[in-house]
Amino acid sequence: MFGKISAIILLVADAPKLISFYRDVLELEVKQESEDWIELSTKEGSTVLALYPKRDKKKPSNVKQGLDDGRNTLIGFNVSDLDSVCKELEKRGVSFFKRPAEESFGKHAIIEDPEGNLISIAEMKLKDEYTQISYYHGFAPE
Repeated sequence: MFGKISAIILLVADAPKLISFYRDVLELEVKQESEDWIELSTKEGSTVLALYPKRDKKKPSNVKQGLDDGRNTLIGFNVSDLDSVCKELEKRGVSFFKRPAEESFGKHAIIEDPEGNLISIAEMKLKDEYTQISYYHGFAPE
């Protein structure tokens, strides 16, 4: 069902401070940076460490506002067929934090483990006919 872990996603309050820490102190490379998404990784690594800025409650955001309960980390997996994976997870009694939905980057769902830890699952849109998009983007809870 799942291959390797493709991303660890941190929901962060101070993205610039954390970028400095991970880039300058831990010497991770910034692979992609936008207002809503920062990807870092080691030189050899294929797993992304993503920083997803939490939003001020007054500003519109696709980050669920109820994350003051300490859930600040997600594990992310890419899959080739999100619908079939989600059907199988439902059969196994898995709880969904976010039901499968179409997003700008592809299909996306978030499940919960038995302790409430969030796991992001995405089926990425194809970049072209043969190549899948190489980054993991936009997978914080809505």
